[in-house]
Amino acid sequence: MAKVFTVGLVMMAAMALGLSAQSRQAPFQKVVPYMDMQRFLGSWYVIGLLPTPFEKDAANGIETYSLDKDGIIRVEYVFRKGSPSGKPKVMHQKGWIMDKASNTEWKVQPLWPLRLPYLVIELAEDYRYVVIGTNNYKYVWIMARQAQLSESDYAQILSKLELRGYKVADIKKMPQVW
Repeated sequence: MAKVFTVGLVMMAAMALGLSAQSRQAPFQKVVPYMDMQRFLGSWYVIGLLPTPFEKDAANGIETYSLDKDGIIRVEYVFRKGSPSGKPKVMHQKGWIMDKASNTEWKVQPLWPLRLPYLVIELAEDYRYVVIGTNNYKYVWIMARQAQLSESDYAQILSKLELRGYKVADIKKMPQVW
């Protein structure tokens, strides 16, 4: 019974995430040419996103990235459910760098056995913000090193995402109230 439940849960997660065979192949979105992993590692505040089903009504989201001795990226995603004072939720994920020359094409495993595309599609020169996308354009995360991102940076990011084909009207700002 537990095995059937687990398989059903994985299938539901795959459907919810809108996976397609195309989204598991090489990226067709343009990624940034190079990202210094040591500069990228650490904590990022989630500023805006096209949320997954798990992130609906999330607030105060922070993703923290670390690299283990085997080269696996460890991702800890902590957020509050419903409001900045809501119940804390923690998600642990693993990531693998698929293009080690650029460090900008990954596969991330939110739930076994899924390995989803994770593409670094925008990155500020000073690493103050990063934008992560997926091949199916259904999900995007705008993250910053600070809890707030300037309105000009945010507007510029949205303009670039619209040119890429994202539905920017559906991008939600995540409350960051500390």
